[in-house]
Amino acid sequence: MNRTACICAAMWLGLFLALAAPGKAQSEEIPPRSSLYWLIEQFAPVEINGYVETRMGVRTRNDPEQKDVSVAEATLQLEMFTYTDWADFKFKGDLKTDGVTETVDFDTREAWIFSRPGDNVDIKVGRQVLTWGTGGLVFLNDMFPKDWQSFFIGRDAEYLKAPSTSAKVGLFSHFANVDLVYTPRFEPDRYINGEYISYWSTEEDKRLGKDDILDADTPDDWFEDDEFAMRIYRNINNYELALYGYWGYWKDPKGVNDRGTATFPKLNTYGASARGQVGPGIGNAEFAFYDSTQSHGGTNSKVHNSQMRYVVGYGQEIWPDCNVDIQYYVEQMLDYQEYRDRFTGGRPKDEFRHVVTVQLSQLLMSQTLTLALDGYYSPSDEDAYLRPRAEYKISDKTTATIGANIFFGNNPETFFGQFSNNSNIYTSIRYSF
Repeated sequence: MNRTACICAAMWLGLFLALAAPGKAQSEEIPPRSSLYWLIEQFAPVEINGYVETRMGVRTRNDPEQKDVSVAEATLQLEMFTYTDWADFKFKGDLKTDGVTETVDFDTREAWIFSRPGDNVDIKVGRQVLTWGTGGLVFLNDMFPKDWQSFFIGRDAEYLKAPSTSAKVGLFSHFANVDLVYTPRFEPDRYINGEYISYWSTEEDKRLGKDDILDADTPDDWFEDDEFAMRIYRNINNYELALYGYWGYWKDPKGVNDRGTATFPKLNTYGASARGQVGPGIGNAEFAFYDSTQSHGGTNSKVHNSQMRYVVGYGQEIWPDCNVDIQYYVEQMLDYQEYRDRFTGGRPKDEFRHVVTVQLSQLLMSQTLTLALDGYYSPSDEDAYLRPRAEYKISDKTTATIGANIFFGNNPETFFGQFSNNSNIYTSIRYSF
């Protein structure tokens, strides 16, 4: 558990103990109107929720780099919430025993204070899960951390969004609204690094032993290796329009230093989106320019080129309790000729990567059974990824799930093709309280 998580957990544990034991404070003869008693009175009773869950999964193909078991864990999640007249407070954390890595870990997903000091401003500070943009399953202007390892081994989709320690300020006006997010220390994606999911590596990498756990040099100095994100948005005739900016780093390793260690080069992004009703459904369109500042003109062979990213999508309910969302996503490598001129060996990347995504969901049996499918197909890479899932509510508090992560690909160098040996099936049961 990192330093930030320790500090947040200690603060919230102290708050919880103070709120949970006012009688003890009284028994120790603290004056009824003391500062501590007055402070406790300002807080509403603490709401406590959570769940316990077991999750098991196995690979359906042999992967010499990984165990046959893809996921084996027991999780206890605790969520606490309280508020005063001037602020809201929330803590959410997961205690997890992991049979794959043979570790016990605590992950603070939320530990924040939210306040609205005026009608036109609100502030949230602390550990929080942030998201914006219009894409489903793909992310363009959403530069907040993602957890692809969790997604690919079959944890709930909510875990695809990883937390960050940030300060978020919202400003509101009749003309437009503005969100400002400052992250004082870089928060990378929880990217594929070989811990749960193996990845493609060259023969040279294998000879040098670089096909095991990926060794990356991550920027981690507080207030120096920081990130800043901004969104300006407003509704016009029930259509939400937005502009975005981000100044920080690539969220997964996109460079290499002179020692051959993977790095996170600097990155600025700029983009826009629109979302609103189109016919009987909802349409969305978004684009983003990824300015890889350490490889302008594609001249730095050790850093990924700049990109353009585009997505258009449409979703609607096609019959009762059945929803379909379809998107067409494109990544365009800029300065492509420079990339080809310096490329040697292997299979070069295409200038354009095309991906079609589909999300299907159907509720059955009085909405106690959910059948869902998330799917990616890339005609340019000739690979695909399917994530079918069935979830049944045994009772109001108990839910059972079975699902799979299935990867296809004709080439081991492509994004989904490299994970072909990591296809898996999993099951879980959760009791909420």
